Amino acid sequence: MHVHHFHRSGYAILPAMLGATALGEVDTALYHTSADTPGARQMLAFGWCASLAGQPRLQLVAAGLIPSDFVSVQCTYFEKSRDHNWLVAPHQDLSIPVGARCAHPGLTGWSEKHGMLFVQPPAAVLEQLVALRLHIDECTCDDGALNVVPGSHLHGRLRDADKAQRRAASGVVRCPVAAGGGMVMRPLLLHASSKATGTSRRRVLHFLFGPPKLPYGLAWPQPAQQV
Repeated sequence: MHVHHFHRSGYAILPAMLGATALGEVDTALYHTSADTPGARQMLAFGWCASLAGQPRLQLVAAGLIPSDFVSVQCTYFEKSRDHNWLVAPHQDLSIPVGARCAHPGLTGWSEKHGMLFVQPPAAVLEQLVALRLHIDECTCDDGALNVVPGSHLHGRLRDADKAQRRAASGVVRCPVAAGGGMVMRPLLLHASSKATGTSRRRVLHFLFGPPKLPYGLAWPQPAQQV
């Protein structure tokens, strides 16, 4: 069921990926390491996070949502709360982290964020990737849950006019997720989020999974994680 929905819609909600004990361990680890920064992009540099990545990776493999050789290549920490609150306009995730620059006409939008190098590869690369938003806290519709446009990932990189057309054609679905649950999605899925009410805390570990090797002479930042 998840596989069919995922391929058609570009997202799926997976309940109870982490139990209460694991959530408590992540909560403690975040307290000690984390990231007072609500958008830290190098979470895999922490041993606990690199180790944690292996559990959901295996769950996604078992569910048929990613191939068995996929590796975790990045994890970003997001936290919405009274002190850190923002909204995100409808967009696609077009950039991937890489280890070094390469000269190729299909590679655009080079940038550096938080000490990491990013590039926008051709859509054919992005279409292979899978992201997992692992929720540490309950995320209701009032807590900045993602709003997605089902099926929009099937139309490649979208221009602004295309985004409006896709929203009008397919509608928007809001995706609340329970604590310990996950939302798996294609990076090309058109998505947005509203501000939270400011009375709760919404912490998310956003993992990116992809094939072990990239085309165009690109390589993932080292080390990519498969545990």
